[in-house]
Amino acid sequence: MKQTQSYQSIKLSDKSIEKFDDTLVIEAPLQININKEPYTVVMRTPGNDIELVRGLLYAEDIYKKQGDVKVEIIKNEKDFSTVLNVNIPEEKLGKGYLNKRTLLSVSSCGICGKKELKDIKTEGNTLKNSSKTNIKELIEVTNRIYLKMNSKQLLFKTTGGSHACAVFNKNEELLTIKEDIGRHNAVDKCIGDLIIQNILKNANYMLVSGRVSYEIVSKAFLAKIPIIIAVSACSSLAVDFAKEFGIFLIGFSRGNKMTIYSTPHDLQK
Repeated sequence: MKQTQSYQSIKLSDKSIEKFDDTLVIEAPLQININKEPYTVVMRTPGNDIELVRGLLYAEDIYKKQGDVKVEIIKNEKDFSTVLNVNIPEEKLGKGYLNKRTLLSVSSCGICGKKELKDIKTEGNTLKNSSKTNIKELIEVTNRIYLKMNSKQLLFKTTGGSHACAVFNKNEELLTIKEDIGRHNAVDKCIGDLIIQNILKNANYMLVSGRVSYEIVSKAFLAKIPIIIAVSACSSLAVDFAKEFGIFLIGFSRGNKMTIYSTPHDLQK
């Protein structure tokens, strides 16, 4: 599916004015219906829509089963607007379905459709991990998996306007990588892909190209992914929830430097 579009633009500097064809990442609405009833509209980059829906339904506690669900395309417009319908037996709908989103979820915000403050609460048992972590080895592992992710960020290399999420197992093997204009969409696409492949239980490292806010930590926690590594900053709420959830949260991971915000591990030099 097409993910980029060309526009004629003007490149301006203090020495010249140049017209050129610029390649931009596509941002378009995806309407998600559940049993033919509208649920939410997500602004996303087209591609991996099925994975996006599966990851979103999982994070919203609407459908967490490993079994496949029937997803049908109702409408697919030339402007990349798409309507999908997900058929889920009513008895299998999770409690999250009762808290329907009523607002547009934009590409920069994964919780924009929530109606009340209590709706952002995430429940579950703290992740347990008592392993010891060697700092030098941690830096080396982080650099290796970052290079693997970076080599596959084709959309970013073309447009400079997309985020990426990559998930690795304990052996640093890449399980999935997805790109999207929205950070949380990329995460949902990865988790949805792992659910479809039935390998979510193998996920150990989640590497994200941008910053980490609450919703990224929440999605990782619900997917039981214990380690989040970010190229950029982490928000205060992300750190608070990472500590509460037992998630190893790392930010500003660049080269031989990183900032550790939350660690349930025993750090060793």
